Amino acid sequence: MSIFQKKWVQGLIVAILIFMLVYLISITKFIFAPVGAYLLSIAVPIIGAGLLYYITMPLVRRLEQMRINRILAIIIVFLLIIGVIYLTSNFIAPIVQEQFTRLTDNIPKMVESGEKLIDNWRDNQDMIPSQIDTTIENITNNLNDYAQNFVGFLIDFLGQLFGFLFAFVLIPFFLFFMLKDGHKFVPFVSQFLSINKADSFRRLADNINHTLASFIQGQFIVSVCVGFMLYIGYLIIHLPYSLTLALFGLIMNFIPFVGPFLSAIPAVLVAFFQDPMMAVWAILVMVIAQQIESNLISPNVMGKVLSLHPLTIITLILAAGSIAGFIGLLFIIPAYAVVKTIISHFYHEWQKKQPQDDQKIF
Repeated sequence: MSIFQKKWVQGLIVAILIFMLVYLISITKFIFAPVGAYLLSIAVPIIGAGLLYYITMPLVRRLEQMRINRILAIIIVFLLIIGVIYLTSNFIAPIVQEQFTRLTDNIPKMVESGEKLIDNWRDNQDMIPSQIDTTIENITNNLNDYAQNFVGFLIDFLGQLFGFLFAFVLIPFFLFFMLKDGHKFVPFVSQFLSINKADSFRRLADNINHTLASFIQGQFIVSVCVGFMLYIGYLIIHLPYSLTLALFGLIMNFIPFVGPFLSAIPAVLVAFFQDPMMAVWAILVMVIAQQIESNLISPNVMGKVLSLHPLTIITLILAAGSIAGFIGLLFIIPAYAVVKTIISHFYHEWQKKQPQDDQKIF
C-alpha cells in the first residue's frame, strides 16, 4: 500500500494545505477586503431574516396545510409580525425606556449605598486579615468604576441591538423571498452536481437545516417562557424595573449555559440595594424559573439538539465575546453547531469511501 493511501498521511496533507491556504489569504487580504466589506454590509439583514425565517416557517407550513396559498400565508405572517411590532412599540417600549432611564439615574445612589454598607461591615469586623481588608478596600474604591463599566456594557448592548434593528428595512425583503423560495435552493444547487454528490448535498442541507431550526425555534420558545416567568416572579416580589430586568433575562437566555448567570447579575444587584432580603427572593425566582426551564420546558421543546459539553460552551463563549462582543455571544453556538454538522457529514462521507482495511491507521 502506498504511503499516500494511509489515513494519517492524508490527514497531514490536508492540514498542511489548509495552513497554506490560510497563510496565502493572510498575505493577500487586501484582495478580499472589498468582498469582506460587501458581506459585512449584508450580513445583518441576512442573519436577521434567517432568524425570522426559522421562527415563522412552521406557521407558514401550518397555513399551507390548511390549503392557504403560500403567498397569502406569507402575507398573514407579515401582518402578525407588524402587529407584534406595533404592540411592542406602543405598550412595552415606553415602559422599558422609562424603567431603564430610572435605573441609570439611580446607579450612583446604589453605588453610594453599597459603599456605606461595605464600610459599616468592615468597621464591625475586628478579625479581617490585612490582605482581605486591602482587597475589600480596592473593590470599594473601584465600585463606581464597576458600575460605570456595567452601564457601558448595557449601552454597548443597546447600541449593537439598535444597529441590528437599523437593518430592519432590508430584513422584510430577505425574509419574504426566503419564505417564498427557500425550498428551491437545494434542488437548484443539486442540478449542477452528479447523482451521488447531489444526494450527499441534500443530506448535508437537511442536517444543517434541522440543526438551525431546532436550535433557533427551541431557544426562542424557551427564552420567551423564561422571560415571562421572570417577569411574573419579579412582580410578585415587587422588584423595581421588573419588565426591563425580565427582558434582559429573556435576551441573555439566548446564550446557552452562561446566559442565565449573566441575567442574574443586574436583578440581584437591584434587589440587594432595595433590601438584602429581596435579593434572596430574586435569586429564588431565577432558580425556580431555570429549574422549570431545564427540567420541563427545554427537554420537551429542544431535546438534545446540540449535545455540547458545558466546558465547550464556556470556551466558545469566552472566545466569541472577546472577538465579536455581544453579537458573537449570540451566534457562536449555532455557528459552531453548523460547522460541527458539516465536518461530521464530510467525515462520514469520507469513511464510506474508504476500504475497510484503509480505515486502520496502522
